[in-house]
Amino acid sequence: MSDIIRFGVSIDSQLIKKFDALINRKGYATRSEAIRDMIRDTLVEEEWEAGAQETVGTITIVYNHHTRELEHALTDMQHKSFHQIISTLHVHLDAHNCLEVLVVKGTGQEIKKIADRLIGTRGVKHGKLTMTTTGKDLS
Repeated sequence: MSDIIRFGVSIDSQLIKKFDALINRKGYATRSEAIRDMIRDTLVEEEWEAGAQETVGTITIVYNHHTRELEHALTDMQHKSFHQIISTLHVHLDAHNCLEVLVVKGTGQEIKKIADRLIGTRGVKHGKLTMTTTGKDLS
């Protein structure tokens, strides 16, 4: 960080007590670092909502691998999006269930479409898109 700017914030005493308890549980050293992270998180969310900027994230899905044609359908979808899917991790959770984590890179719009298709596939028990940033525009 090259230029540090200090500013004051007026806040209700009950709200600051809750905030201090939260940042303590999360292990922040200072309020400033917690506020910086909150600002970054909001900026990343805006980046995704705009949809056109290059972003990164993960798509996590859990499914029963015995479901007929499911693995084939998931693999086919992933091959169709090979430009955006840069890595995958496949974990056998037990004799029936698998977890896949896909690392994706592309515009927010592209990644959301991929996630929706994968998560919405019949037989997928649970799925979640976790959005983050390339970090290029954050300090």
